[in-house]
Amino acid sequence: MTNDKRKCKNILIIFGGASSEYEVSLQSAYSVIKGIDTNKYNLLKVGITREGKWYYYNGDTDSIKNDTWHNGADCVPALISPDRTEHKLIIFENDNSVRNIDIDAVFPVLHGRNGEDGTVQGIVELAGIPLVGCGTLSSALCMDKDRAHKLAGLAGVRCPKAVVINERDKKSAKEMVNEFVNATGFPIYVKPVRAGSSYGMTKVNGMDKLQSAIELAFNYDAIVILEEGIEGFEVGCAVCGCDNLIVGEVDEIELNATGFFDYTEKYTLENSAIHVPARISDTKALEIKETAKRIYRALGCSGFARVDMFLTPEGGIVFNEVNTIPGFTQHSRYPNMMKAAGHDFTEVLDIIIGQALN
Repeated sequence: MTNDKRKCKNILIIFGGASSEYEVSLQSAYSVIKGIDTNKYNLLKVGITREGKWYYYNGDTDSIKNDTWHNGADCVPALISPDRTEHKLIIFENDNSVRNIDIDAVFPVLHGRNGEDGTVQGIVELAGIPLVGCGTLSSALCMDKDRAHKLAGLAGVRCPKAVVINERDKKSAKEMVNEFVNATGFPIYVKPVRAGSSYGMTKVNGMDKLQSAIELAFNYDAIVILEEGIEGFEVGCAVCGCDNLIVGEVDEIELNATGFFDYTEKYTLENSAIHVPARISDTKALEIKETAKRIYRALGCSGFARVDMFLTPEGGIVFNEVNTIPGFTQHSRYPNMMKAAGHDFTEVLDIIIGQALN
């Protein structure tokens, strides 16, 4: 590494992950790597395979996007040193030598379990290295839909009525589920408590589909949540910062009459559209932004996150979820909300990395 290059801060980008959202992470990481100002930051790249193996990657960025990055020519095993005095990436070369590289900050571009849920954040915080994005506790809380709703509710934010089923108790939960359905009616949404990108999520319109939806959700987590259907449409707000928060323009998800924003719709928009800014009044947009900031703070978020809510026909705001590492592709909602507020992609990346370094 040349002396000129070391004048830049070493930012470790982590991508991939032992998660059902592995492919989404690759696309986000590709966009982040392409978008970061390399005159200011020197990028180190570590990929995590689906099986959970960590590799230092020194190949072409396009190979991350098309998932050909994991190969013998460009990858060697690596890990973050847990020693808080070091701040090092330890690389195990093919000739059996060991090399250390200084790390100034770690930017996990990971989605879902084993990456967005506080696990990787815990490794970074244990090592005492500045972390880009939400910390361990906040990441874990936001991944848990049940606990996130409870904390947001304590902050005065309306949340959907819900009931939670633990896998070990699912056989005895039938009466509880029936009571919930009788109280709320259909549709209801069945979701894994801790999963992202709508994996394992089903919109249920009748009792005949309920049990299969519950079983599907249990394929992704040991805890499942049933939520009442909220009339209206989904809105989101990009939030950035720690103390003085920056918010993007509110966006709006327009769906056809029968659909919902599942995994397919999020990445194809076949039967939906996203409007930025949302087609709402300035007064309501400001109320949504303030609610997003309240949720962000209640859940201890820092760095950046996307807060998703519902807007009812009566103008009520209902909390849905927080994504602590939202999608970062060029088509993703978070960058587009920030762009609509006057902050381009490279600027946003510079802001969130700068927060970690400072």
